[in-house]
Amino acid sequence: MATEPEWRVGAGPRAAGVLLAALLLLTGCSAAGDAGKDRAAGKGGAAAPPAATGTLEQLAEKAGCDPDVQTDADELRQANCTTTTGRYVLTTFATDRGQREWINEAKDYGGSYLVGRRWVAVGEAKVVAALRGRLGGTVETASPHHSGESGDGGSEEGHSGHHGS
Repeated sequence: MATEPEWRVGAGPRAAGVLLAALLLLTGCSAAGDAGKDRAAGKGGAAAPPAATGTLEQLAEKAGCDPDVQTDADELRQANCTTTTGRYVLTTFATDRGQREWINEAKDYGGSYLVGRRWVAVGEAKVVAALRGRLGGTVETASPHHSGESGDGGSEEGHSGHHGS
């Protein structure tokens, strides 16, 4: 009668456990290595500071901008900024809800958004990435929903979502 060698008996579950542990260890090391590469390449990761807080002027100062205030209302304040990296719009909000509603509507136009608590900076991706190093925050991007339109704000004729009555 043939018997299996002793090292094979019961080795299946134990070997599977060792293999799983090895895979988890390798995966964990790989993910940490990728995050390090991303930080070194300026792609985000933990390299950004905690999200800044403050007034429009305080945030602009942290970003290295002399703000050109365009809107000064109770619900939001907005300024144009120009730095050596490029131009962007910095907006602060009175409420979290107002901020989220503004972002949701603005994303219809596409673009890159650096989002902090009750503030948003909007600009080209490279400008937003540079700002993140100074202001922290989270980068959100969006594709325009109406990229093929002329943008003249005119008639909706021929638009598949609207039908005449």
